[in-house]
Amino acid sequence: MAGFDLALTRVQQNNDQLLVPDRINQLARQRDHNFRQTILTPGNTLCLFVRQVAHGNVACSAVKHLADEAFSDSAWCQARERLPMDLMQRVHRQLIDQTRRDLDQTDDIGDQSYRWRGHRVYVIDGSSDSMPDTPALRDHYGVSSQCRAGLGFPNSHLMLLMDHRSGLLIDCIDSPMNTHDASMASQTHRHLSSGDILLGDDAFGGYAHLALLLQANLHAVVPAHHRRIVDFTPQQSCLDSCKSSKSIHNRGPRSRRVKTLGTDDQLVEYFKPSNKPDWLGDEQWKQVAESFTVREIRRTVKRHGFRPITITIVTTLLDPDQYPADELIELRLTRWMVETNIRHLKITLGMEELKCKSLEAVRKERLIFLMVYNLIRIVMLKAARRQNVNANRISFADALAWLRHGDVSTWPDLKINPVRPGRLEPRVLKRPKKSFPYMTLPRAKLKAQLRARHCDTT
Repeated sequence: MAGFDLALTRVQQNNDQLLVPDRINQLARQRDHNFRQTILTPGNTLCLFVRQVAHGNVACSAVKHLADEAFSDSAWCQARERLPMDLMQRVHRQLIDQTRRDLDQTDDIGDQSYRWRGHRVYVIDGSSDSMPDTPALRDHYGVSSQCRAGLGFPNSHLMLLMDHRSGLLIDCIDSPMNTHDASMASQTHRHLSSGDILLGDDAFGGYAHLALLLQANLHAVVPAHHRRIVDFTPQQSCLDSCKSSKSIHNRGPRSRRVKTLGTDDQLVEYFKPSNKPDWLGDEQWKQVAESFTVREIRRTVKRHGFRPITITIVTTLLDPDQYPADELIELRLTRWMVETNIRHLKITLGMEELKCKSLEAVRKERLIFLMVYNLIRIVMLKAARRQNVNANRISFADALAWLRHGDVSTWPDLKINPVRPGRLEPRVLKRPKKSFPYMTLPRAKLKAQLRARHCDTT
């Protein structure tokens, strides 16, 4: 498997190669991690772990064949267990930072500028994955509420932060399954700098999350929250923000118009609601501002061959000259690229179903998936620059195939996906679990259906 190592060498910068065993061992010593000079040093273990996941997350018994070394399956599992989590995170962080520095210097990705009007743009979205049914994982993550007692597999809630222009996954925060997206969003803010823009769905358009972004001097471009009434009529009235939103008489907006900027474009003042979100602490809620000003924009987008759709967004970018409304709507529509990239991560790479059986091991496995994904994105970014196309048009599957089996003596011309205008939202299909239809059935009916299914297959 020397070709895979050569491919990784070509992916990384010549002056600062990170996924090299000697470099990783040096980082481990700096972290005061003691280890013996054996076949499975931290550097060799991490590189083999990356190779194992990149080749389809093969069984541990196959790793010795990938490495062409003689060690037992037990030795490999113990080596992965000894691998420090902070070392893996540091290698991953340096890989991302190095790539983004290079993008800042070149300031282009194919035919697309890296920054949007001088701002870095990030995309946040929630997802999930499943794992083996062990007591530790079941107790920590939980299972679907649709499952009967003792059935189903543990599922985790994931909060993913993606760099918008490069497609690199910056962070993945796991939590129990029944966790609201907004409750984990603030943990991703530590990766953002002053002036950065965050894209998300309407779950991140609530008052509390917008207030936390403004406290950190960050910006947001999100859809209007589904429970908020947005009114662009000239004589709109502002209801008392303390009234219950469940009242049948409260049909107007709960905001005050500050200024009209144009057609369906206005500045409004949001007021602090009386009820605190469950995911926010009491001290944080006290520090939330009593009100703030945001910008509301509504546009109808016409697509060839599709019905027109009406989009209403809320943003903290208030200047209409510096940030035109139509460009903000266009930026909002590009958020859907994160759905495609999550599909690459979960379906193409296979992170949808993890294999490790302990909490620490599952988190290590998930981090390696992110590292492999980002390595493939780096291949796509380099190919996009060489082939002078947008990086999102480079085939993720073709980049993965080159990393596994391609000729690494030269950079490849990767497959370019065709332009499909009008596809604002990729058709993301949810893969159904085979056991899902039987999870909530009574035991007698479950046995009957399983018996019938067995008879059909035989």
